Amino acid sequence: MSIPPTTDIWKYKPWWCQPWTVLLTGTGVIIGSWLLFHRIWLTAMTSLFILMWWFYFLIFIPYLFKQQSLNREQ
Repeated sequence: MSIPPTTDIWKYKPWWCQPWTVLLTGTGVIIGSWLLFHRIWLTAMTSLFILMWWFYFLIFIPYLFKQQSLNREQ
């Protein structure tokens, strides 16, 4: 008896790679950038990088995984 594959990518990821840890880490990096440097341009650049990382990791990759999983079932 086999377990059917899931379209939820987070079922395959360890605890340290879950959405809440990604959001918490990114938020910590942004806050840490401000607390360490007190430079708005550096914090803004850091924030832009973190937002791109969040979009890629939390939205784009799960979307592609779900599409691939659905295509595989057909």
